[in-house]
Amino acid sequence: MTATHRPVQPHRPAPVAVVTGAGSGIGRAVARLLLADGYRVVLAGRREAPLLESAAGHRQALTVPCDVTVPDDVERLFAAALGNWGRVDLLFNNAGVFGPAASVDEISLADWDAVVAVNLTGSMLCAAAAVRAMKSQEPQGGRIINNGSISAHSPRPRTVAYTVTKHAMTGLTKSIELDGRGFGITCGQIDIGNTATDIMATIGVDSGALQADGSRRVEPTFPVQDAARAVLLMAGMPPSASVGSVVITAAGMPFIGRG
Repeated sequence: MTATHRPVQPHRPAPVAVVTGAGSGIGRAVARLLLADGYRVVLAGRREAPLLESAAGHRQALTVPCDVTVPDDVERLFAAALGNWGRVDLLFNNAGVFGPAASVDEISLADWDAVVAVNLTGSMLCAAAAVRAMKSQEPQGGRIINNGSISAHSPRPRTVAYTVTKHAMTGLTKSIELDGRGFGITCGQIDIGNTATDIMATIGVDSGALQADGSRRVEPTFPVQDAARAVLLMAGMPPSASVGSVVITAAGMPFIGRG
């Protein structure tokens, strides 16, 4: 009998991911899970110390302090990814802020501009840099996952700036997905509700969050690691598939039929 030899598969280097807002919360959990899954990960955030804590000395982690509202910072972030590893396969566009509790007649222009700068313009700047990298690299293409919110579907009271930017994120996601088709670039959005992170305390989820009827209610949460698993699922889909939208919430939270 003649032995059958399988062809040797070419070595494929680990994919490269950029995660913004990686110093805490969902960004930290996603960055760590991507590293555990074999990705090379560029961790971005405004402060270096939390980024180093997130990276935990992993040999495939690169920390880059970056303010996503500053175009030069964003360009430096993606230059670091390309300079170290030559490509960008994934962007998790995660950096965001809640902003002040305010209705449209209460919020100051300065506070409005600050929320829009991070949540919307910062996401656009990072997506633009990622798309430029994904178009120019060989092989061409990549995936962008935008972190939206269930506020993109159903807002909380007195969250006008946050809610508007998360609705706008949906438009950004769809535009990137459409314009990226010819370049092997896909874009999807994950809308997360009440994952257990420190930032949830700022809106009182664990002590009594404001409801539409004016009452306050303690709401259920779910582990941030499970939100990260959902992002990893989206990231790990083959290039032939695009996951346009995922909604993941704490079971029993007031989202469907909120208020």
